[in-house]
Amino acid sequence: MLRPGCNCVMVKSRSFVFIILALCTSSIALAQSIADKGKEVYDQNCLACHQVDGSGVPMLTPSLVNAEYVQGDKVRLINVVLKGLKGVEIGGEMYDNPMPPLVHLSDEDIASVLTYVRSNFNNMAGPIKKEEVASARKAAN
Repeated sequence: MLRPGCNCVMVKSRSFVFIILALCTSSIALAQSIADKGKEVYDQNCLACHQVDGSGVPMLTPSLVNAEYVQGDKVRLINVVLKGLKGVEIGGEMYDNPMPPLVHLSDEDIASVLTYVRSNFNNMAGPIKKEEVASARKAAN
C-alpha cells in the first residue's frame, strides 16, 4: 500500500529513468553519427590504400587490422595523419608507399576517422576527440 507522498517518489524515479534513457539514446546516436562520419572520411581518404577491410597492401601500405600502432598512442596516430609517413617498419615488414599529410581534413574529420579505425578492423581502442587533434595540430606547427 502506498503511503502519502510515495507517488511523488515513483514519478520522480520514472522521470529519472526517462532522463537516463534519453541521455543514453542521444549518446548512442552521437557515437553512431561519429562512426558514420568516420567511415565516410575513411572511404574518401584511406580506402584506396588501406583497403575496404583495413588489410592494407603487403610491402606498400600497412594493415590497420588489430594494429598496435592504431590502438596505441593517440598523439602518434594523429601525427601520422597530420604529417604523413614514409618508409616505416611494422612487425618486421617494411612499407614504402608514402602516406601524404592529410592537413586538409578538419580536426573533427580526423577525430572521426581515427575513432572509426580504432573501433573497427578488430581494433578495440577508445575514441579520439577533436580537441586532441587540435592540440596535436598546434604542437606540429
